Amino acid sequence: MKYLFLLFMVIPTHTFAAEAPDATLIETYQADVTGDGENETIQLKGKLFSPDASYYQDIWAEVTSSHDDSWRINYGGGYEPKLEFIDLNHDGIMDIFYQSPTGGSGGLYTSNLHTLAGGKSIEIELPEQAYITGRFEDDFLVTIEIIPDGKPIVMDVEDRKEDYIRLGIYDEKGKLLQPTPLMIDPIAFYEPVLISKSKGAGLKSYQQISGAYHADQLGTVETLWYYENGKWIILQTEWVPAG
Repeated sequence: MKYLFLLFMVIPTHTFAAEAPDATLIETYQADVTGDGENETIQLKGKLFSPDASYYQDIWAEVTSSHDDSWRINYGGGYEPKLEFIDLNHDGIMDIFYQSPTGGSGGLYTSNLHTLAGGKSIEIELPEQAYITGRFEDDFLVTIEIIPDGKPIVMDVEDRKEDYIRLGIYDEKGKLLQPTPLMIDPIAFYEPVLISKSKGAGLKSYQQISGAYHADQLGTVETLWYYENGKWIILQTEWVPAG
């Protein structure tokens, strides 16, 4: 009986189906993501939270080659997931770029980038802004710095003063009652973009900055990124005021 029990525990781990018997096929793609000159089949699958839900509590990609090699890439949960195939690390082989809305009020997405070049699955870390600061100042002003030692962006927020006075950030005369930072979100979304025909593709990121609370949107930091020599470099950063 002991040997039969051990055999029962081992067998199901060898198949995708046994890992997720209630998987939903979201989309099937064809792309050469290993660099062998032949298209692989990429199936994006998910497990719904409930039969009538739109939220997938688990999302993953199953990649199968014509040589019966296979890989699985796990993404976690989300809504309306999609894959794009684009060479972002510039090795001549399509990478697998994943995004899915988290469903929160901040418009945040879960994003992942993987390469299967040479038949090995490796995650490529996506870029992050290392330096953005912002704070309230006297006279109903805010300052935002998006690059080190750069000229700060100054915004007049007097049109929102009633809210800020009510929240205890300012007094009636516009004096700041205590040091108060702005709300700086993580990068919400990445957009693949063509940098140039010679350089290839890069990413454009969108990062929201708010005042006293998240719905109090001040603007968005839009940054253009390029992957070079194993790391992301900033080509351009721009401040876009809300509205």
